Amino acid sequence: MADKVKTIRLYNEVEIPMIGFGTFKIDNASAEDAVTAALRVGYRHIDTASMYRNEEAVGKAVKASGIAREDIFITSKVWNNDQGFHSTLEAFKKSCELLDTDYLDLYLIHWPKDKNLETWRALEKLYADGKVRSIGVSNFKIHHLQQLIDKGEMVPMVNQVELHPQFPQNRLRGYCEKFDIVIESWGPLMQGKAFSIPLLQEIAEEHGKTIAQVVLRWHYQEGLVSLPKTVHPDRMKSNLDIFELELSKDDIERIATLKGGRIGYDPDTIPF
Repeated sequence: MADKVKTIRLYNEVEIPMIGFGTFKIDNASAEDAVTAALRVGYRHIDTASMYRNEEAVGKAVKASGIAREDIFITSKVWNNDQGFHSTLEAFKKSCELLDTDYLDLYLIHWPKDKNLETWRALEKLYADGKVRSIGVSNFKIHHLQQLIDKGEMVPMVNQVELHPQFPQNRLRGYCEKFDIVIESWGPLMQGKAFSIPLLQEIAEEHGKTIAQVVLRWHYQEGLVSLPKTVHPDRMKSNLDIFELELSKDDIERIATLKGGRIGYDPDTIPF
């Protein structure tokens, strides 16, 4: 299964699997078993963050898997309270210790805050020092990205944002495409709300697939990295089984008629 997971190339030539395993809201006690199962069925991209408080369990699962470290793409994120140049460097060091690794494949600023630029300069240093293979941001709107592009040394390689068929973020995607910034979608299944949308059920039945497979295939055909989360091994496996499915132009046009908006916080008004 793992060899079927397609990758997308960042502008620095690093390749990232287009379906990753999201670990948000999987606590440290459960994360080792969940990540172990995900790796077993074929995931090679694991997304975590210091705020998730499960980095230690993720690291244990990776170490125990027997899979070579270089074959697993690990992402973590610096939390808001750790933003700033020196504090970000310390937060990165702590994340690596918990994950039991001497480098990360991708390190992100978790949310846009007042110290974005100082934090970004720390990420640039980590990249220059070879401690992280790629750097980026999460939950950044266009104006947040523009600050880093105008005042930083490097353009972010990735922007991980809430994105799904009812909130396709077309304007942000167009902006990121101009700067060769790859978009990752968190909450691609709309935190479970996708399963109650009749149109998605209809398309899934037409293809003999699940709603999750249709939605994740939509992300893939749109050139987006998706990060579905589940603790059920059968669903983990099913979520990877999308590469022989092909949504038609009509399917894509029908999905584009869905209306909705954010499910999570607006990055401009987050209360934390």
